[in-house]
Amino acid sequence: MFIGIDLGTSEVKVLLLDRDQRIVATAREPLAVSRPHPLWSEQAPQQWWDATCRALDGLAAAQPAALRAVEAIGLSGQMHGAVVVDAHDRVLRPAILWNDGRSGAECEELMRRAPRLTELAGNLAMPGFTAPKLLWLRRHEPEAFAQIATVLLPKDWLRLQLTGEKVSEMSDAAGTLWLDVARRDWSDELLAACDLHRHQMPRLVEGSEPSGRILPQWSRRWGIPRTAVVAGGAGDNAASAVGIGSVEPGQGFLSLGTSGVLFVCNDRFRPNPRSAVHAFCHALPRRWHQMSVMLSAASCLTWAARLTGHADVSAFLAHIDSLTPDAMHHAPLFLPYLSGERTPHNDPNASGVLFGLLNEHAAASVAYAVMEGVSFGLRDGLLALRQGGTAVERLSLVGGGARSERWAQLLADVLDLELVTHEGSEAGAALGAARLAWLSVGGDEAAVCRPPPVAQRWRPRAPEHRQYLMQRHERFRALYPALKRLNPR
Repeated sequence: MFIGIDLGTSEVKVLLLDRDQRIVATAREPLAVSRPHPLWSEQAPQQWWDATCRALDGLAAAQPAALRAVEAIGLSGQMHGAVVVDAHDRVLRPAILWNDGRSGAECEELMRRAPRLTELAGNLAMPGFTAPKLLWLRRHEPEAFAQIATVLLPKDWLRLQLTGEKVSEMSDAAGTLWLDVARRDWSDELLAACDLHRHQMPRLVEGSEPSGRILPQWSRRWGIPRTAVVAGGAGDNAASAVGIGSVEPGQGFLSLGTSGVLFVCNDRFRPNPRSAVHAFCHALPRRWHQMSVMLSAASCLTWAARLTGHADVSAFLAHIDSLTPDAMHHAPLFLPYLSGERTPHNDPNASGVLFGLLNEHAAASVAYAVMEGVSFGLRDGLLALRQGGTAVERLSLVGGGARSERWAQLLADVLDLELVTHEGSEAGAALGAARLAWLSVGGDEAAVCRPPPVAQRWRPRAPEHRQYLMQRHERFRALYPALKRLNPR
């Protein structure tokens, strides 16, 4: 039996997996985000641990025999967050999260201080990454910065509580901007640019390797054997890839969650920072991946449904059924930059736009425009990946947005790719974490990481059907540069 723990932004999810690849049980505990100032996004790490304990308490009560059979635990988590602890492992301040935008000025400073940043880290400096957050702390909270003994990523702070070990792994460490991504090791040069040192970083393992063992007090509390290994694990996107079997070059997925992610596995380090493409290590040895990220995806539909007075997104999207093809062709255009944007613009100040509104447009036209605009943003990400040398012919579709067949078909048309969903794909990163736990105690990669069965499949429709989409996409791409200088942010 294997446990996967996924520390998300909105919840902690814990999953039990047996050796027949059957999900025995899951537990979820909600998390809250604090936004004390504009652009800020923080969480108290203690909240993560409390939620994890509640979830494991629930599983221990419901599945005591299964927990007694646990061989290993895997960890997955939200990337880029900065947890700073002192010499006594005390947390110095709330964790600054991946979607925190306060460090824009520090990104520019880091690019000046580390001329080889893109060469070594494979990425542009963006506020989401960990390194600019530490430069912000150095400037604005020097007392806390001076006390930092170790910087940990969110899931690695959970590991410290579980095992007493300060360890990270390659996929998550690559999202700090301190890793030499090609060499899969910390870069002293990049650390020095933030006035940090190697001894302030956790040691590194591969995601499929052991990182420690569960501490005795937690073994007693949950009935998990003291011999249970804790695997290196993965950042949430790499863990999701392991969960759906995207572990070989050319395999990938499209995630429609709060953010939108296009993830493709590579056999070597392939950076393309000019288009704000992320190049990271995969969670498995000798593999890397490229990723395009848009900061607002399914969350745009939630926003638009709320704005138009709809109780839920499904009811909002149902309006699209009433639209004729001609009405779709003449719908407004929507720029989905409600939280700024990463790929391809790298602009934290970008904002959302509904362009071309007319008196005859109703909720149906707005619903279509928002769904289409997010799809066009994902197409921009795919084009950026291809510019970086990545080839892909099929993507797995995951995340909450994958439940909409209407959206899935539109995405297949816009991306001109086959899309598939998998049975059990809702397990997401927690399943990938459990699989990495299995690998850490000798599991065979080909058997453990096989793709789950295909549940549904969507193929691009005929070119003449997509012609109007491509014409609208050209107008969509022209809007951002035309409006950027007028942006009040």
